Amino acid sequence: MKTTPRTCEQCSTALPLMARRHARFCGTRCRSRAHRVAKATPFPADLTTRDRWVRRSADKVPLTTGATPASSTNPRTWSSYKNAAASTVGAGLGFVLSDDDDIVCLDLDHCIDRLTGRMAPWAAAILRDAGTTYVEVSPSGDGLHIFGYATVRQGRRIRRSDGTAVEIYGQGRYIAMTGRRHGKSPSSLADVSALVNKLTQ
Repeated sequence: MKTTPRTCEQCSTALPLMARRHARFCGTRCRSRAHRVAKATPFPADLTTRDRWVRRSADKVPLTTGATPASSTNPRTWSSYKNAAASTVGAGLGFVLSDDDDIVCLDLDHCIDRLTGRMAPWAAAILRDAGTTYVEVSPSGDGLHIFGYATVRQGRRIRRSDGTAVEIYGQGRYIAMTGRRHGKSPSSLADVSALVNKLTQ
């Protein structure tokens, strides 16, 4: 059976036939370049290739790159990632969730002890069920944002007696972004439909 040759993730050159099974780059130069790019752009391409970025104030009010109020429902107030990242307005970046696609965010509140770094059991279970997808620490430092793909047409706020505090959004909201990746989460988005269904049943 003929197999498709594997290529370098950075320069698209065919990898050597004897390259290890998990090899991603053709050599040290491409590996280093990819790491520099990843460090400069901490967010997944699933997000940075969409023109749904805003700036935000220190108290998380969405702003345009021109320092006027932005809206999570008005595309004219959004920017490309490149323009938003280059702007010095406000205190940071935000990403707008829209019904243009199925990108969703699960916002886990107050789930990390800032003194010990220990995660609440309910949050650890959700993180495990999310699988391999982009997760970042929230601006507060004690919450998590889990990004992925699912169908969420109406936001949900879930509070349970075990301490579970989750908000699930898929449109009409913006998320204050930090780029502080949690643990070894990848720079990609996975299907989190099963998790969303489990939480909302």
